[in-house]
Amino acid sequence: MSSITFAIVFGGIFFLIHFICKFFEYDSDGIKVIMTNKGLLISKYFNYRQKVVEFEKESLLAYSFKNYIVYRTLSIYIKDSRGGKRRETFNITLVTKRKRRYIRQSLKKIVKANKKAS
Repeated sequence: MSSITFAIVFGGIFFLIHFICKFFEYDSDGIKVIMTNKGLLISKYFNYRQKVVEFEKESLLAYSFKNYIVYRTLSIYIKDSRGGKRRETFNITLVTKRKRRYIRQSLKKIVKANKKAS
């Protein structure tokens, strides 16, 4: 009975780590902004968890950071080709506080420039 409990606990911890552990890249140099989320575990063999969003800086409408107990997200709102808006959400749990501050400053600057232009 204790080995079954151990297996369930171990499986639960592995699933939680697998769910949380995603690598995040942010690049705002140039005309476009590129955001990439990749899984850290097993991604060497299966790259099914990669999410890449590339958009023009003028398309960014807003952004928001959410902090949960063990999970952090970044949601961006982008103008789509039909004039509507769509939301993209990224897992930024493993991003350092310093890098999150840099991303926030960069996104704030882009949104401010877009509001001034329109």
